Amino acid sequence: MTDLSTQRALSDTLPHTLAERRPAVTVIGDVMLDGWWTGNIERMCREAPAPVVDLLRREFSPGGAANTAMNLAALGAKVTLAGVVGMDANGERLRALLHDGGVDVRYLLQLPGVVTPTKIRVSSAGQIMFRLDDCSAPVPVSATDTLAEVLHEAVAGRDAVVICDYGTGTLENGMIGKVGTAVGLAKGRPLTVVDAHDPRNWSVLEPDLVTPNAMEVSRMLGLKMPEGAARAGFLAEQRDKLLQLTGAKAVVATLDRDGTMLLADGATHRTWARPTTEKQASGAGDTFVAALTIGRSCGLPLTTSLDLAQAAADVVVQQAGTAICRTEQLSHYLGSFAETTLEPSELMARLDAERAQGRRIVLTNGCFDVLHRGHTRYLNQARQLGDVLVVALNSDESVHNLKGPGRPINKVGDRAAVIGALSCVDYVTVFDTPTPIPLIRQIQPEIYAKGGDYTASMLAETAAVEECGGEVAILEYVPEQSTSAVVERIRNGGPREVGA
Repeated sequence: MTDLSTQRALSDTLPHTLAERRPAVTVIGDVMLDGWWTGNIERMCREAPAPVVDLLRREFSPGGAANTAMNLAALGAKVTLAGVVGMDANGERLRALLHDGGVDVRYLLQLPGVVTPTKIRVSSAGQIMFRLDDCSAPVPVSATDTLAEVLHEAVAGRDAVVICDYGTGTLENGMIGKVGTAVGLAKGRPLTVVDAHDPRNWSVLEPDLVTPNAMEVSRMLGLKMPEGAARAGFLAEQRDKLLQLTGAKAVVATLDRDGTMLLADGATHRTWARPTTEKQASGAGDTFVAALTIGRSCGLPLTTSLDLAQAAADVVVQQAGTAICRTEQLSHYLGSFAETTLEPSELMARLDAERAQGRRIVLTNGCFDVLHRGHTRYLNQARQLGDVLVVALNSDESVHNLKGPGRPINKVGDRAAVIGALSCVDYVTVFDTPTPIPLIRQIQPEIYAKGGDYTASMLAETAAVEECGGEVAILEYVPEQSTSAVVERIRNGGPREVGA
């Protein structure tokens, strides 16, 4: 979340942003029907050593490109879906579910010779037992030719186009060139997002964004990606190569539990997923792509859109099945961080549990009164120094004493809500002493991070950090980014600069 200035939090701005401008988005690609069937297992079958599942409930959801479309609609976009399904019961069911979800299905063509791709998961007692895939029938050339005929109309006047290529056949038979022609002829060239198993195939489109997962990145590079925290450094080293291979302006690599990594020309940005218990969740990647697209379509900076998308993915992984994220759920999730401030005793209990798992604690502190791009870049860098980032906020009285009359502009509850909603921040606490030295001695962080306008020798805290066995890290200085400058622009009614 970046450059929100006087906004209380993204949770407040999101509904207003979407209400002011509902972006028009066309999704093109491989649609499918997801089935979630649940039942009881109480016996084994006589024919083979296999359990008998007595079905109790059968539920269906749009999957693949159809799930991306459903998430876009749930987040407030005007959505059109272009693809092919069969003239079968599953095709009828899928079109009906999409229509009920607010998706325009005029260009979701029911055609002869097509079998609607279907994936049915059968579970019992919360455990998926097996999955039945019916995706083997090739899509006829006649079907892709018919779809190609309506593409120009389907993308005309749209703010964004999302291409979902999962290899089930809709985007084969020369469709890459035909999609590229339709997008290229669209007035104003819509934002182009490619979510494909192999984004290299779409490099001729020079898309704005591509969103490969870790496995797809490894396959593109022909290299094995390291595990855990090392993946971020690996991706940063491969940034130029990935941009070249995909032809994209920016690559967003999704890393499951480790969040995401933005790789753009001259820039990187991380997000971190919020921990969750294992659930029968599916389609979080579709939700991520939808939220990322809608953020950029509404004019949000790319880094802000990335944090927004991570939050949306965090919402759906809390749910079972092929879930979608609605605007009100996302706003509630982001707004919940208003209560993230932890008292020292509770914070220490959390950090003890983190250390028991072998995690390194990073501590930083500040007023963070009006959040700007320099703050968020600095916090993102601080998080990458260890495994857990704790941000200690100056109390309102402390900010007033440090900054003078009229400060803080935002009370500590609002400041905590904004900071806590950043995916790079794990815990927020408040201190009201002249320096954070008492807190440092209590937390004993492995790393104490400060911005580049300091040196270790300038900091009164350095001795306390070193006494506790920690080290001081001075991070990159971001020039021409200061709270005072932002406040002055607001008070003078000057233009607001939007960061990347």
